[in-house]
Amino acid sequence: MATEQTKSKEQTHFRTCNLCEAMCGIEIKHDGKKVLSIKGDKNDPFSKGYICPKATALQDLHEDTDRLRHPVERTAQGWKEISWTEALDKVAVGIAAVQKQYGKNAFGVYLGNPNVHNLGGMLTIKHLLGSLKTRSRFSATSVDQLPHHIVSMHLFGHMLRIPVPDVNRTQYMLIIGGNPLASNGSIMTAPNMRQKLKDIKSRGGKVVVIDPRRTETADIASEHHFIRPATDVLLLLAMLNEIYLQGYADKASINNRAAALAPEIERLADFAKDYSAESVAAITGIAAIDIKRLVTEFCEAKSSVCYGRMGISVQEFGLLSQYLSMVINIVTGRLDEVGGLMFPNAAVDVVNNSGPGYLGKRHSRVSKLPDFNGEYPVVAMSDEMLVTGKGQLKGFMTVAGNPVLSTPNGEKLDQAFEQLDFMVAIDYFVNETSRHANIILPPVSPLERDHYDVTFNNFAVHNVAKYSKALFRKNKHAKHDWQIYLELAKRLDKKASLATKAERLLIRRIGPKFVLDQGLRRGPYAGMTLNKLKKNAHGLDLGPLKTMLPQALKHKDKQIHLNVDFYQADLTRVQAMMQDYDDSEILLIGRRHVRSNNSWLHNSYRLVKGKPRCTLMLHPETAELYGIQDGQDVKVTSRVGSVIVAAEITDELMAGVVSIPHGFGHGRKGVKQKIAQAHAGISLNDLTDDALIDQLSGNAAVNGVPVQLEAMHAEAAESDSWDSSSHLKAESGSAA
Repeated sequence: MATEQTKSKEQTHFRTCNLCEAMCGIEIKHDGKKVLSIKGDKNDPFSKGYICPKATALQDLHEDTDRLRHPVERTAQGWKEISWTEALDKVAVGIAAVQKQYGKNAFGVYLGNPNVHNLGGMLTIKHLLGSLKTRSRFSATSVDQLPHHIVSMHLFGHMLRIPVPDVNRTQYMLIIGGNPLASNGSIMTAPNMRQKLKDIKSRGGKVVVIDPRRTETADIASEHHFIRPATDVLLLLAMLNEIYLQGYADKASINNRAAALAPEIERLADFAKDYSAESVAAITGIAAIDIKRLVTEFCEAKSSVCYGRMGISVQEFGLLSQYLSMVINIVTGRLDEVGGLMFPNAAVDVVNNSGPGYLGKRHSRVSKLPDFNGEYPVVAMSDEMLVTGKGQLKGFMTVAGNPVLSTPNGEKLDQAFEQLDFMVAIDYFVNETSRHANIILPPVSPLERDHYDVTFNNFAVHNVAKYSKALFRKNKHAKHDWQIYLELAKRLDKKASLATKAERLLIRRIGPKFVLDQGLRRGPYAGMTLNKLKKNAHGLDLGPLKTMLPQALKHKDKQIHLNVDFYQADLTRVQAMMQDYDDSEILLIGRRHVRSNNSWLHNSYRLVKGKPRCTLMLHPETAELYGIQDGQDVKVTSRVGSVIVAAEITDELMAGVVSIPHGFGHGRKGVKQKIAQAHAGISLNDLTDDALIDQLSGNAAVNGVPVQLEAMHAEAAESDSWDSSSHLKAESGSAA
């Protein structure tokens, strides 16, 4: 049982925290109605008692007085509560009206990051999407991990066949553009990364971080190197070149099982031949001697792994950079080897139960960007709403997402949402995006639903499985996400096949648990069932990562397809970047804090307490160049907008680089989150540029954005702040 009686009233419940990727086991004390405490579950085989500060936000979210408990409709007099039947009927009518007048694809949908943390949502979202019958789909994928999916699809035959660092056993970890101490991994599900990195060093290994900022991870690493934003591609090319020049590819080839499965492997010897360590040193900011030494150390280590994350994904060469990171692991014999890059073996095998993915079957109407697996890049969203013509988006649905704060050029998207004919949001809050909706449909809180990590077990650095029953029974008038999806599907998709109708009826009656049980039974572990997991409240340890090649490959020929021509063609852009590079530009990057993840966590008083975090970090030399004092307001301007934010002068940042955290900007009129509004900050994505993209994938490039800085004196700052408030008020007047 996941809940055990310990006193007459106090009870203990074990579950997995689902607020980020780490899958930390938690122990919740409660009295049947109220949470008394949340702490780490020492008997969880994966996290072993570790939790980060976010876990307590589960209580804050559940008890949040700003969280919607009933559907609401926007009226001239403000938000009005309506019944579920009325709300669902009106949503179905509104969607149907848009599609009847303008066509099926005139209604769009955006899926936010929290969807992948939701068991019922993950197992039933196909019914909602299928019932909408629109090709105008978007998600947080293309402002995050899209390059990972494309590389894995190309090389290994499936977009979700993503190998992860065997961090528990490696001797040398090279981290490029990642901050796992803040993210608890990220496409590397790994709780307590601080301890894992310390363990690498304690067993005689080494951790090297390459990042424009000396992050929390860099602080405890063996070595850190600053790098100019968006030049990671040059570093990776130079490293690949050095691997061949120093003879390490040949040495590794003797026992390189992965390379033996890659028919094009010989072509990689010349892939980066034009990129010497000396030729990239000045632009990247990393000395040639250091680049060569890092290659030597990486290749000489008993085991090593190259891990690249957000910093190399969300920039102009994100896809090529992720490809090079993967290629470096392959040619050095580190793929599918202990201590290298390995494939998790999850109890629910999503790879064998989903399509492999595809790139570029269609292109967005206005910007002509390629779709991936049926989704267009988020940077195309606002133009699809604003540019008139056949196919223009006239209606929209957001599901667990706040793209006004999380996608590039937020002000433009804000304006685009305002002019829609009809909008619906499935969300807990009236936030910066959902305030534009005609109707908001709120699901239950995370503590009122069952949980199993369908997604993140596929990225875990150790194989585990754990099912968590809902802590609290939902109110009889409330609805789960999956219930909302199925109710809408029933109204929108009346001509569904008999098989689809039968499946939906079964889920409505007994919930999505039977789908989970079937996935467990069909998975790689004999005898695995939902009942077995229910009897193991702390979860099951399924063992360390194991070698899985060639069985892990999903190409029919069971080989690794390097797709050299596709990626080599992008070197033309790299050459152009090198020739035109302007090292005098000030470049903006984002940052993440362990107390933050998605924007709604800013409405947790525990997670926003302490000194303000929404600051402009900049190096003392940069501050001196622009006459900026610590704490002084600074006007930051990009091609798409300006914000005013307080300076935080620190040597954490490379000179010529500035940083603002993502997820803030809660000052827009109509937002109904009191704590977040009291810590409003400014939105990084009012500066990021929807025209700045990775051309190869369509992924947003939110790192390396050119900006101008202006120190603000008190009177000027007050005037600009007043103008900004007036603008926000004007653009948001009809939103709430």
